[in-house]
Amino acid sequence: MFARIVRSGEVVPQDHLGIFDTPAGRREVRLGIFIVVAFLAILLITLPFRNVRLAEVTAFIPVVNSIMFVGEIIIAAILFAQAAVFRSRALLVLASGFVFSALLLVPHTLSFPGAFTREGLLGAGPSSTAWIAATRRIAFPIFVALYAFLIPDLPSRAVSHKPGSIVVAFASAIALAVGTTLVAIFGDRWLPPFFINHVDVVPGTLFVTSMVAIAVTLVGIAMLLRKPLSVLDLWLLVALATWLIQSILNLPLTARFTLGFYALFLLMLAAHLIVLVALIAESNRLYARLALATAARIREREAQRLSIDAVAAAISHEVGQPLAAVSLSTSAGLNWLTAPRPDVAKAIESLHATNESVQRSFDVLKSIRAMLAKEPGWAEEVNINELVTDTVAMLDRELAGARVSVQLELSADLATVQGSRVQLQLVMSNLIANAIESLASTSGRRRRVTISSTQEANAILLEVSDNGAGIAAEDAWSVFEAFQGAESDVRGIDLALCRTIVEEHGGQIQASRGKQQGTTFQVRLPSIPPKAA
Repeated sequence: MFARIVRSGEVVPQDHLGIFDTPAGRREVRLGIFIVVAFLAILLITLPFRNVRLAEVTAFIPVVNSIMFVGEIIIAAILFAQAAVFRSRALLVLASGFVFSALLLVPHTLSFPGAFTREGLLGAGPSSTAWIAATRRIAFPIFVALYAFLIPDLPSRAVSHKPGSIVVAFASAIALAVGTTLVAIFGDRWLPPFFINHVDVVPGTLFVTSMVAIAVTLVGIAMLLRKPLSVLDLWLLVALATWLIQSILNLPLTARFTLGFYALFLLMLAAHLIVLVALIAESNRLYARLALATAARIREREAQRLSIDAVAAAISHEVGQPLAAVSLSTSAGLNWLTAPRPDVAKAIESLHATNESVQRSFDVLKSIRAMLAKEPGWAEEVNINELVTDTVAMLDRELAGARVSVQLELSADLATVQGSRVQLQLVMSNLIANAIESLASTSGRRRRVTISSTQEANAILLEVSDNGAGIAAEDAWSVFEAFQGAESDVRGIDLALCRTIVEEHGGQIQASRGKQQGTTFQVRLPSIPPKAA
């Protein structure tokens, strides 16, 4: 989920991965201000001539509404896609608002007098079309205000949702649009009259609805401005500012097919197209950034593999010679002992040579270890909870790309451990990466990794569990053998390295099948007793 990382119902802040949490840059802010100023200029130019009657262009409303319908559905699709990845309830509400707004354009077009027939196709009253338009004008700022209320100041307050929530949200928007349409059409006789005929408006009703639209639009703007603007917030703010300008222009109109009427719908169309283009551009920009980061990460991993190959070749060369001497000395000793006339002295000499070769092998390994070890970071106290949260934050892009959520269940009162933070973080990153790979083939359920920490008597228990396919009980130990990993040879090497590091820290690591599904890795590390006060 953007990799949403839940810890006791909260979510750990992540790097900016979506249009809803990426801060708006100065260029975007300047462009938004320019657009709003341009619309204000159009308002000031149009207001003196707002009620000048123009020709009745019957195709105007169907054309404008069709363009807006397509644009709003595309915007809703972008937002639903973001909601699916990041599991944000706020994005669900906003996407549903765009679906609702788009769907109201259909009955508005069909019922508009003169668009297809003199009285409209739906058999509605003279005011039904206006009430549909007024509902749409009022509803959009309300959905934006709800989004601004639900979206957190920090991602840690966001609430996850089930995958089926998108279907429910979409169906709710459809049901709300159908209900609004039925009320506007069949309740026309009970609603206050909006039009005297198909052209002339009732000023009182228009004034009240316009003032309500202005009020809710101001509320939406205030809700967006109460926190730093993201890219999405900025363009929603531009849309609401344009919505406010439209409502001000709509307030003094007296009839349809005037200069103000045509300007009103053109401003509405322009506002939605601006939001559409901005969201598509920002989504593409974020995708490009993610693609570049992924390519860089692939190159880095390839370089690491080459480095491993080089180290393996060096170890093979350095250790191969003393081991070959061990083999020769051992064979010679056996030959002296099994000869028709055994020569014990020669056999003892060969065994001494074998022992010396073994010692040389250990010396070579120690020298390689000393060369590769990060001695400055070894003797330090490590806070396991901080290590876990830092590692998860470091891997947030991999988690987001794989659509894996991480639930943290970290005990608050943990002692520290003595060791290398770098090496222990390598263990944690390898275990999380292993979980991501094991979840790659998981479908039909939410992909989840659970990381928990518990204080035991003299140790800290760290568990990393996933809900993937799991491992067989007989394979629980073999996964830590090099080239025996469940996913790949490289993964086997990584898990073998994890075992080596944990054991060098005086701890233990084991794998088991989860209680219900998936795999659980348990790491026990000796803890440092708390210092006396």
